[in-house]
Amino acid sequence: MTFPWLTFLGLVPLVGAGVLCLPVKQIARGIGMVFALLTAAVGIGVWVLYAGGATLTEKAAWIPAFGAWWAVGLDGMALVMVLLTVALVPVVLLAEWKLGGRGRWTPQAFFALVLALESLSLFVFMAQDVLLFYLFFEATLIPMYFLIGGFGGARRSFAAMKFLLFSLAGGLVMLASVIGLYVWSVRLTGTATYLLSDWTQLGVQLAQDNPDLTKWLMAGFLIAFIVKAPMVPVHTWLPTATEEATPGTSVLLVGILDKIGTFGMIKFCLWLFPQASAWVAPAMVVLALISIIYGAVAAIGSTNLLRLVAYTSISHFGFMVLGIYTFTSTGIAGSVFYMVNHGFSTAALFLVIGFLISRRGSALVTDFGGVQKVAPVLTGVFLMAGLSGLALPGMSSFVSEFMVLAGAWARQPGVAAVAVLGTVLAAVYILRMYQRTMTGPVTPDVERTFTADASTREKWVAGPVLAVILLLGFVPNIALNVINPFAQTAMEHMSVVQVADPKPGEEAK
Repeated sequence: MTFPWLTFLGLVPLVGAGVLCLPVKQIARGIGMVFALLTAAVGIGVWVLYAGGATLTEKAAWIPAFGAWWAVGLDGMALVMVLLTVALVPVVLLAEWKLGGRGRWTPQAFFALVLALESLSLFVFMAQDVLLFYLFFEATLIPMYFLIGGFGGARRSFAAMKFLLFSLAGGLVMLASVIGLYVWSVRLTGTATYLLSDWTQLGVQLAQDNPDLTKWLMAGFLIAFIVKAPMVPVHTWLPTATEEATPGTSVLLVGILDKIGTFGMIKFCLWLFPQASAWVAPAMVVLALISIIYGAVAAIGSTNLLRLVAYTSISHFGFMVLGIYTFTSTGIAGSVFYMVNHGFSTAALFLVIGFLISRRGSALVTDFGGVQKVAPVLTGVFLMAGLSGLALPGMSSFVSEFMVLAGAWARQPGVAAVAVLGTVLAAVYILRMYQRTMTGPVTPDVERTFTADASTREKWVAGPVLAVILLLGFVPNIALNVINPFAQTAMEHMSVVQVADPKPGEEAK
């Protein structure tokens, strides 16, 4: 391609953030939405080019002394994450259109930070240079820190700092591995390189020459991604952050930013260090199972709706990690598809809960009851979002969860059997939440505060998200036709450590 479409795609929202730094208070919301929709349009155009067979890669010398390149590109996994990002940002801006002041920062600042976060996230998913990825990985922390700290609840400063400290700690560990890659690229080739294409080959050579060092380098990346995902036991920052952040911020955090963790496990751990990834796989499977069960049980015991959804996400991330480290093309494809589906289902839950909180003024489960009698449309949206969260057949999440479990069953039937318990518990925490908040007699406080059902704006927020969930549930090949070739390539790459897909009907031994 002669035109740098990928660079242009990432720069559009950044330019929008820059424009919102100007004195345009009266039209700030409109400007933010225009740039978000323009980014979505460019993203769709990139998808069309990709589907048409265009090779979407861009490469230019950046810091030659360090072997760093401005290298961006798309594969099947990166493409679906880019599309998820450009789809959710306009929805978030519309959902937070009436973001209030009350001593907090202005809506103009919120829209600017969201666009900046979108730009950085897009470059994270498109980066084909390890150093470039690391810099954008760390840079995403800045707008998210201010989104939580500038627009959250009473404990927003504490939540923002906790998020930042956990994320920075993981990032610093990864930095050690990034520096290690630089040193060893010089030793192996005589020249420094951070290009993923180069390290795909060098990683195998390094594993043969120094397998112990390979494990340490891989561990640096993996620890950062485990924190980002997040997984037990480094998960505690997420419930705190989502409880204090605005619902729109939580959508960006859980729906997009946290996916960098599972994205990175595939893109960097499996790709750069296949031998070390096979070595750590048993521990990661156990960690995934712990996260699945713990997150579900914690969700059942939660009394705050926002914390409840955060704990459900910890459980869902366990499924994604399980799909990655059972090493089947079905499981990896299911994990990537799970990232997309979880982004939409979690967005629906957080946003409708935000609509409920805006009326009731509370996120406590005990402060609701009988909402279906005074707000049937909101109740219906809440139920649809919840059913997607528990992976009901017909919803997109069912397809991805089934694929992850099928992939696990092919390798380790016992592991799949334990993971199924997470699916059962999901039905418990979703239906219990719905029953306690939506059904039963109308409480006096609910009757007093719910003076109107879903507004036109709220319907435009929820409608497209639910439509995507249903569309991908009934026609999953829209996404899987892009994801499956990538998953198959990943398994072919893992064949260097004698990991191959089980034959049909073959059970794990």
